[in-house]
Amino acid sequence: MTRELAHYLDERLPRYTSYPTAPMFSSAITSLTYKHWLAILPAGLKTSLYIHVPFCRSMCWYCGCHTTIAGRNEPIRDYVSILRREIELVASKAPPSLAVHHVHFGGGTPTVVEPDILLSLTTRLQTAFNIIPSAEIAVEIDPRTLTSEMMAALGKAGVTRASLGVQSFDPRVQNAINRVQSVDTTAVAVEGLRNAGVKGVNFDLIYGLPLQTVTSCIDTVQQCLDLKPDRFSVFGYAHVPQFKKHQRKINEVDLPGSDARYDQAEAIAGKLVAAGYVRIGFDHFAKPDDAMTLAQAEGRLRRNFQGYTTDPSEALIGFGASAIGRLPQGYVQNDVVLGRYAERVMKGEFATAKGYRLTADDALRAELIERLMCDLAVDVDAVCARHGVTSGNLASALMRLRALANDGIVRFDGSRVLVNDQARLLVRTVASTFDAYLAQSDRIFSRAV
Repeated sequence: MTRELAHYLDERLPRYTSYPTAPMFSSAITSLTYKHWLAILPAGLKTSLYIHVPFCRSMCWYCGCHTTIAGRNEPIRDYVSILRREIELVASKAPPSLAVHHVHFGGGTPTVVEPDILLSLTTRLQTAFNIIPSAEIAVEIDPRTLTSEMMAALGKAGVTRASLGVQSFDPRVQNAINRVQSVDTTAVAVEGLRNAGVKGVNFDLIYGLPLQTVTSCIDTVQQCLDLKPDRFSVFGYAHVPQFKKHQRKINEVDLPGSDARYDQAEAIAGKLVAAGYVRIGFDHFAKPDDAMTLAQAEGRLRRNFQGYTTDPSEALIGFGASAIGRLPQGYVQNDVVLGRYAERVMKGEFATAKGYRLTADDALRAELIERLMCDLAVDVDAVCARHGVTSGNLASALMRLRALANDGIVRFDGSRVLVNDQARLLVRTVASTFDAYLAQSDRIFSRAV
């Protein structure tokens, strides 16, 4: 890491899984807005479904998700009943011919739902929506609570991809984040899922955790490689205790600094690339024949709230407390508070709490940002032409890009902007040059690296 690049490491920036980002959402977007947007979706539109399950059996102290600890099954059963009702409400307003290409169960821990109840929920989705036979059905999993009954249910439900939280296999790190998970537990989950018919297996790793070192990161990767996952997602820990109070249990003295975080991220990347995985964007890795690798090579890679994806959908419909949806007109988000979400749905109302209506300028900048994040390059003039404007509308962004070029982060090839390979981890810095709202937000985002 050169001196010119090093001072960018501590920048606080969005992950750009959407644009504009969530801090720009407002209550001006209501349930009436959402109903109208749903009703006018074109017939046959490629669509994704996201189902949020905000429950876990225990709290991992690093967690940044919207989740609640549930020691009993009753609250989870009640929540799924409300989810079913919301599915009915939304499906009644959406065109029946939407073509669902992707279904994602996120959390929390979706697999805390009892197996038979999860099966009934997937059946309800299939009844309410046109889920195409080749659709990817993905679920996030905590291997520590995964049962053989749930693995069988996931196979029966047609789940095609499972993302397993690993984070770190270092016992010292695990104790410091309140997540003790053995290699054997993870191996049993991988084998059981594959035997049940879930062929795609992803591992999630985190760097920048308390007491983590380059050596422990490399050791974790090596133990993961023995289990042969298809993909890796490698995230930097975002320490925001002012928003996530449980993160206050992490001793900040034990957190690695910016240089150490960078070294950990690059060590993980180097180990995975040496093992034959292809680097996708700035934080994903996949086998050479994986669909994500092919999508990147062909310029079809996309980015959404789950990170990098092969999902081609033009609309995302979210279900559950805090779930975000994206329609061609803009974003909608359900109430984050479980009680308010449940109350509204049980009254027969949409749970929409806020959202954002996209402008023509937003659409332009969103495409520039997504292509940069996915391709590490973008032809500014070509994107502007597709939106009927010239690059003169982006004078401020281009001036900032020239400053980044002086520091060796990007280079220009005509109207193309390319992120230099040694600055790949700083692609969010590059993308932020096109963010018209970043200076207006008081949100504290995660570190650039």
